[in-house]
Amino acid sequence: MTTLTKQTLSHLDWLEAEAIHIMREVAGQCERPVLLFSGGKDSVCMLRVAEKAFRPGKFPFPLMHIDTGHNYQEVIDFRDKRAAELGERLIVRSLADSMKRGTVVLKSPDEPRNKHQSVTLLEAIAEFEFDCCIGGARRDEEKARAKERVMSFRDEFGQWDPKNQRPELWNLYNARTHRGENIRAFPISNWTEMDVWQYIEREKLELPSIYFAHHRPIVRRSGSIVPVTSVTPARSGEEIVDMLVRFRTVGDITCTAPVESDADTVSKIVLETATTTITERGATRLDDQTSDASMEQRKKEGYF
Repeated sequence: MTTLTKQTLSHLDWLEAEAIHIMREVAGQCERPVLLFSGGKDSVCMLRVAEKAFRPGKFPFPLMHIDTGHNYQEVIDFRDKRAAELGERLIVRSLADSMKRGTVVLKSPDEPRNKHQSVTLLEAIAEFEFDCCIGGARRDEEKARAKERVMSFRDEFGQWDPKNQRPELWNLYNARTHRGENIRAFPISNWTEMDVWQYIEREKLELPSIYFAHHRPIVRRSGSIVPVTSVTPARSGEEIVDMLVRFRTVGDITCTAPVESDADTVSKIVLETATTTITERGATRLDDQTSDASMEQRKKEGYF
């Protein structure tokens, strides 16, 4: 007689299974989806979920990154390397192209570009007629993210209305759209920063070096650690200090700040994440600290 043993799924197993299910729902319901891939830790997890959902076949969608032109080179190099390793098509659309077309006009040469990504994203969606963009946003990142469904509907202007969302009872997802409308799908909505790092540790996923502790010239500005770069130079009177830091989240250089840390391995980062009292974006995303560039406002304008 064969004895059947009940297999207990771990917390990460359940999250992974849900993400795989959502990604397959997108592939089944949408004609022209695309997976947003920046090279950051969340999108790295999304790639692994896609591998488990569709390998050994090719992904049923290309990868796409909206490049502000002010991204950390370590992350861009990793993005290109990872896409090449997977053998998947990577589409890159740049904010600089939108600036040349006149659809993005900066108030000054040093104006932060992150909030203008919405324009380039919407132009790319129109160019390729994508009906769904799969993103790595999580509900614990920021309060506006927490208002959003797994399948987030955007109208023909790319706008999000938090008061007009489709119900998702019993994990039933509706990705149907009319021509010109768009869905933003978030398979790892229910993951936390800790879940991401534990998944990276379990799956032994490679990451850009910028996520691990390293020495970098910085200045302290308005309570944040600001890296000194050609895009973000030190201001008059500021003292440049060489500090051991790492990045909890990566994005446009002008709005992404590191944190002081000596965590140089994934296991150390997991431990550090478990003990921190500061949210991921709270002290590291400078653009979330101004009302005109708030996450909710940007999402209403078409942001990820």
